[in-house]
Amino acid sequence: MRKVVIIGPESTGKSTLTSALAEHFAAPAVPEYAREYLIKRGGRYVKADLLEIAKGQMALEDQLAYRADDWLFCDTDLHVVKVWSEHKYGTCDPWILHQIKERSYDTYLVTDIDMPWEADPLREHPDPKMRQYFFNLYVKLVKQTGKPYQIISGTVEERLAQAISFLTA
Repeated sequence: MRKVVIIGPESTGKSTLTSALAEHFAAPAVPEYAREYLIKRGGRYVKADLLEIAKGQMALEDQLAYRADDWLFCDTDLHVVKVWSEHKYGTCDPWILHQIKERSYDTYLVTDIDMPWEADPLREHPDPKMRQYFFNLYVKLVKQTGKPYQIISGTVEERLAQAISFLTA
């Protein structure tokens, strides 16, 4: 089974791409647990919530991995929780950092910021400079994994075509 992570800043089409890839490859898609968690809490969170979000994300991933044959598409990984924790609170829980080192993925797709921002009560950084900052940070983190990655840009259709081409090359 190949585990593919779709990662990138807010409002860059990660969930859309994850769902489309899962449909195309007839494979499970691991949703972003943080969204469900934060909706239940009216969008409010404190530092301790990030550990719960990380644990929930891993539990969802583990659960859906049992149903996967050839592919598992993950709408985010713990790098995102690390980035948010360090950005907002200046630190990241050691358990999260340990899980990042222990968990292995095969490929990363980094969604570019060339999509227009869509307002959402759970999104925090619409400023173009912040979007670029987070994009650069995700690219750096993905490079550090040493795993193959591809930056995905363009329209929804172009992104799907790029991702399929990269994954099947």
